[in-house]
Amino acid sequence: MNEGINFTNQFLIAMPGTGCDTFAGAVIYMCEHTERGALGLVINKPSDIKLKNLFDKVELTLDRADLAEVPVYLGGPVQTERGFVLHEPVGDDSARYTSSLQVPGGLEMTTSKDVLQALSNGAGPKKILVTLGYSGWGAGQLEDEMGRNGWINVDAEPTIIFDTPIEQRYDRALSLLGIQAGMLSSEAGHA
Repeated sequence: MNEGINFTNQFLIAMPGTGCDTFAGAVIYMCEHTERGALGLVINKPSDIKLKNLFDKVELTLDRADLAEVPVYLGGPVQTERGFVLHEPVGDDSARYTSSLQVPGGLEMTTSKDVLQALSNGAGPKKILVTLGYSGWGAGQLEDEMGRNGWINVDAEPTIIFDTPIEQRYDRALSLLGIQAGMLSSEAGHA
């Protein structure tokens, strides 16, 4: 990994012409980026599964009406049978979950069922985004894709994840850079 390049707590925004359907028009929240690789969750590709269906599948009830009809997202092509819960930081240590990754300066990502159990009981984090699967890169792979203009990056803004309508997230993420989708080209230019 190039010294100083770290995409943790940033959005990766797919450039036009990104090869596969999985990432076309995607905005990814980066949870981790180390010399071993990177992990992120797509925040703007809803599946046809609703949270109430997911809770039924794991034999939990969902007593939060505000979450019942919220979609589960397609977080990426890796481990698509596994759930990932992106949520606001949990303030005190007594509310920590078994398997959470604290994103430095950002959100938390939990993969253990205890966060779903807390939500089932009407507790747990207020703002969440649940995905099946994640987006992963091996050592040097993301840096290579960045070098080939596959993605642009910008500091993440949690309001885009939790408060922005799904169909506006790509454009809002781009607006953090002061650009609009129509300004992007699928052609790479190198001076």
